[in-house]
Amino acid sequence: MDELIEEARDAQAQAHVPYSDYTVGAALRAADGSVYVGCNIENANYSNSLHAEEVAIAEAVKEGHRDFAALAVSSGARDGVTPCGMCRQTLAEFCDDDLPVVCDEGGDDGSIDASEYTLGELLPNTITEEMLE
Repeated sequence: MDELIEEARDAQAQAHVPYSDYTVGAALRAADGSVYVGCNIENANYSNSLHAEEVAIAEAVKEGHRDFAALAVSSGARDGVTPCGMCRQTLAEFCDDDLPVVCDEGGDDGSIDASEYTLGELLPNTITEEMLE
């Protein structure tokens, strides 16, 4: 998972955060091993801002992927940021409850320290297609 966290860290460099200065990067590994990254993109009205996880999953879906193996999320603060509720629900549209979600907590010496959750732990009782029928 360290490589996936590194990809998420690298994606932060592209973040557009003129209002919060809070960079976030995400790296989503598809089942075939390919990795799609995203960064947060802020907008002056905030509600149109894009989250790093949304950007990564949009790139992957655009390329035809619908099956995912893992997600890593990192902020410039290395504070163990987790996907927000909206991003969790978007991930649940394409991912099973057992998707590993790794959250970067940095490390005292620049090394990688992370917390790992499953999507189901982060979003229990997910709204699913079956619930809409």
